[in-house]
Amino acid sequence: MESAHSVSVVRAAEHALMARLPEGALMRRAATGLAGQCARLLPRVYGSSVVLLVGSGDNGGDALYAGSFLAARGAAVRALLAGDGVHEGGAAALRAAGGRVHRFTDATADDTDLFDADLIVDGLLGIGGRGGLREPHAALALLAENAPAPVVAVDLPSGVDADTGEVGGVAVRADVTVTFGTHKPGLFVDPGAGRAGRVVFVDIGLAPELPGAAAVRPQAVDVASLLPAPGGDSDKYRRGVLDVRAGSDRYRGAAVLCVGGALRTGVGMVRYGGAQEAVDQVLARWPETVASVHDPQSTTDLAPGRVAAVVIGPGRGTHPSNADELRAVLESDRPVLIDADGLTLLSGSGGSPLADTLRERDGHTLLTPHAGELARLLGVERQDVEARRTEHAARAAEEFGCTVLLKGSTTVIAQPGLPLAVNPTGTPLLATAGTGDVLSGMVGALLAAGLPAYEAAMSGAYLHGRAAHLARDGAPISASDLLDALPLAVKETLRAR
Repeated sequence: MESAHSVSVVRAAEHALMARLPEGALMRRAATGLAGQCARLLPRVYGSSVVLLVGSGDNGGDALYAGSFLAARGAAVRALLAGDGVHEGGAAALRAAGGRVHRFTDATADDTDLFDADLIVDGLLGIGGRGGLREPHAALALLAENAPAPVVAVDLPSGVDADTGEVGGVAVRADVTVTFGTHKPGLFVDPGAGRAGRVVFVDIGLAPELPGAAAVRPQAVDVASLLPAPGGDSDKYRRGVLDVRAGSDRYRGAAVLCVGGALRTGVGMVRYGGAQEAVDQVLARWPETVASVHDPQSTTDLAPGRVAAVVIGPGRGTHPSNADELRAVLESDRPVLIDADGLTLLSGSGGSPLADTLRERDGHTLLTPHAGELARLLGVERQDVEARRTEHAARAAEEFGCTVLLKGSTTVIAQPGLPLAVNPTGTPLLATAGTGDVLSGMVGALLAAGLPAYEAAMSGAYLHGRAAHLARDGAPISASDLLDALPLAVKETLRAR
């Protein structure tokens, strides 16, 4: 599990560690790791041209010391200072190693050194930066983005909010980010993650000083440890029975995809009830489904041992009878996943008893909105959710007292009292119709197998993205392609045990 910590926690940990180390030792550790990664990106260090973009803080000091190490190995290193301040020790070290230090001004904006560089190092701002870059930092960031050389960011790209990933204006776009001591949440979550490029972690000895993480990013071994492993005495009921309430006479495909996602993830049994047209298509594609025809006002048996979890909402409709069905499901004690039309019913309910039922229920509840659906639930603008994904997912989890899986360019899972979970396998290939229905069935299967909502969401999102990568053939995939690749994704992940 990769862990990320907030700025305030990192600052406190650095302070505690520096108190036990010789002055400047922590910065030199970081600079040594940074210089090593820079050297790997150069065809050779000797004779190469490296340009440092340097702010007045410690990130600028890291860049200057790293530049001094490269200059000592024969690189031609030039530092461009943004503003009046500079880390004096780092600047002196660079000069002593043969590097040059210049102050950047509008008059030097056309200087071709930046465009002739083999490598550009972003040391403009550190983890305390907020709200995008101002001048002259913004001008340097734009010059770097238009230069042909790869850009290495020190700790995180300047202009990215370290805690949220928000980009409030101009920000550096890095090819590689070398981060120190711990990951920062903004490196996990878009739009910041999209500016970070490949993230390389450098251990500087901070781990003993760090408390619990603000965010985690699971790896294959973590997901493998959570996936249910049927024993010799397993049967379909022990493996979990999932009640799927998706699809309608108008949106029959949602039912087919949701049921398929559950079956391909390994659920013991799917019970499906819906309109005749939807039942016919579900059985035609998945004959192992236990299906019955009923209207949304009917209730599937939720007796113990028969239904372990419920998925409700995809393609189901927003008629008042659907609201009645949702209320009946929420009044049960079974784990419930609510998606699509179910979320629309919740967002339209305001302070009605339906919203109160959600807040007051004791069973595990998981909401799986995309940014637009979450915006409606919270009464905010979609662009605000997309800009600050972690903040809004956490807010919804607190407000509704449940787990929230926010789908999108970065899928995040929030639950009160637990670190934010960020899915590492997401891909734009999933931006096609029906893939969300598949995810609902997948996560529902894991809920039915007994996983808590947070772990089911984290595991399901991981497998969902992994299946998309396995299904790709150079073009966006369909939901059917995703279903075909899903068993391989599960099998591959289980090998990490």
